[in-house]
Amino acid sequence: MTKNNTSDPPASLCPLKYSLSLIGGKWKLPIICILANETCIRYNSLKRKLPGITNMMLSQSLKELEENGLVHREQYNEVPPRVEYSLTTEGESILSPLESLSAWGNQHLDKMHSSKSHCSTCQKTQ
Repeated sequence: MTKNNTSDPPASLCPLKYSLSLIGGKWKLPIICILANETCIRYNSLKRKLPGITNMMLSQSLKELEENGLVHREQYNEVPPRVEYSLTTEGESILSPLESLSAWGNQHLDKMHSSKSHCSTCQKTQ
C-alpha cells in the first residue's frame, strides 16, 4: 500500500481513508490482532503466528505501524539482540472500532448468507 501523499494539507484528508490507510494491507490487521492478545511479542514469535508472511513484509509492516504510532518497538542491548513489539495506547484505541467493524461484518455475512438462493445441490446438503 502506498503511503499518504504528504503534500496534501491535513484538512483535505478524509478521516476514514486516513484510518484505513494506517491499517490497510494484507498483514497489518493480523499483526494488530496478534499484538492485541499479547503483552509483548518477539519478532520470530510473531512471524510464526503469521504463516506465509516473508521477513521483508513483516519488517515493513511493523515499521509502518511503528511510524504511525500504533506499535512500540523495544530493543534490548543484549547478545543476541532482543526486540519486542507491543501495541501503543494509540494502537489499543483502534481495537474498539475494529470490534464494531467485525460485528457489522458478522451481521452482514449472516444477511448475505440467508438471502442467497441456493442451487439444488447446495439445498440438499443443508
